[in-house]
Amino acid sequence: MKPTLLILAAGIGSRYGGLKQVDPVGPGGEAIIDYSIYDAIRAGYGKVLFVIRESFAASFKDVFEPKLRGRIQTGYVYQELESLVPKDIPIHPDRKKPWGTGHAILVAKDLIKEPFVVINADDYYGPAGYKLIPEYLHSASHQKIPHYSMVGYRLRTCLSEHGFVSRGICEPDDEEFLKTVVERTHIEVDKGKIITQIDETTKAELTGKEIVSMNIWGFMPSFFKFLDDFFSAFIQKNAANPKAEFYIPFVVNELIRDNRIRLKILESKDHWFGVTYKEDKENAVREIRKLIESGIYPEKLWN
Repeated sequence: MKPTLLILAAGIGSRYGGLKQVDPVGPGGEAIIDYSIYDAIRAGYGKVLFVIRESFAASFKDVFEPKLRGRIQTGYVYQELESLVPKDIPIHPDRKKPWGTGHAILVAKDLIKEPFVVINADDYYGPAGYKLIPEYLHSASHQKIPHYSMVGYRLRTCLSEHGFVSRGICEPDDEEFLKTVVERTHIEVDKGKIITQIDETTKAELTGKEIVSMNIWGFMPSFFKFLDDFFSAFIQKNAANPKAEFYIPFVVNELIRDNRIRLKILESKDHWFGVTYKEDKENAVREIRKLIESGIYPEKLWN
């Protein structure tokens, strides 16, 4: 069964200052997301699903439908603030954005019946992960409890020179299965040191060697039932909280702790880069040029 690529692209790019999902970084006007889809097609994926906001759906489809038609099946699902929230649960009036990455996956539950890989639209992961994850999911499909996977990267390679970033710091066991992942929402380089904000008054220095999740996950459809249950409990408790987030690591941590799943950390040798801030675009353009010159990608992807 061919895997599906689920692309989380509903963010509005507040720190970036625009719709970074479609901002060109390649010589033919390609965005980072184009290279991710190209890698998935080469790896044999059968479908790409975009999680987007309905407000920019028309312009988004205008960009991607012409270039992907005939190359891979496409689909779209909308992540809105009200998506999957029971009508009898009042949402805080100051809440404007949807509920995070776990919520973004969950809105696609009715469209995925096969193994799937989740990625961010604005992150470049390299070709290897798109092969590693489905291979692992297939090899572990006979296990008694669900086995999922993720690709991990070293923290020092996943920072921005232009401001703070959020990263999931992973703790593996001796077999490279995930023990826990802690979402650090404020990590930055300060005077040559990597500093994370633990809470309002506490900071800690990191080594840079830590394995981090960059939101490239591999799941089976069984994950949707877990997400459904967790989101129901989450929204009952947090609908009145304007800042609450339903992140993927929150669910994964609980499931691992209760021995309900195992999740393998697969380390790729590919180089990650992304565009959190507008100033990151220059580096992304430079990195894409290097990949083209090394023969990883053609000068223009879709010609």
